[in-house]
Amino acid sequence: MRDDATGRTLTAHESRETPWLSVVLGFGPMLPLVAGAAAAWWMRGQPLDYLVALVTILYGAAILLFLAGVRRGVSFRTEGGPTVVQIATMFGLFALGLSALVTVVMGKAIPALALLIVGYAAIAVLDPIAARTGEAPLFFARLRPLQMPIAVVSLAALLWLKWISPY
Repeated sequence: MRDDATGRTLTAHESRETPWLSVVLGFGPMLPLVAGAAAAWWMRGQPLDYLVALVTILYGAAILLFLAGVRRGVSFRTEGGPTVVQIATMFGLFALGLSALVTVVMGKAIPALALLIVGYAAIAVLDPIAARTGEAPLFFARLRPLQMPIAVVSLAALLWLKWISPY
């Protein structure tokens, strides 16, 4: 690192291998989505199944909002500064997460789940592209296509449950 009156120059080597902490912090937060979907199916028709689904949707929205922040955080260290694509992706993910929060609070679980599924699927597709273009860490190209389908499948299972539920 070189620091002078005009700024700081960083030189970094980025591995293509996913760091162990990123494996833990990448897959760990997906587990509550799996558990929430499984619990909602297991409790189907019981008084608390709505609460389990609601908490799972709220959690999914919180994680999507966090991932929008991750995209913005990565843009601070992009060579040449943040790109239009990084900022647009961040705003898109944030809008999906916030819209899901508002929608589920209004009692519309199915549209909220659809918004979350779109957001997580977008990350699975866009982050590997961003990794190849230098707009995200290289290991995102391997991590995101394995990580995000866990969220998408869990939320899709919850969506299907809400779709077929009489209430």
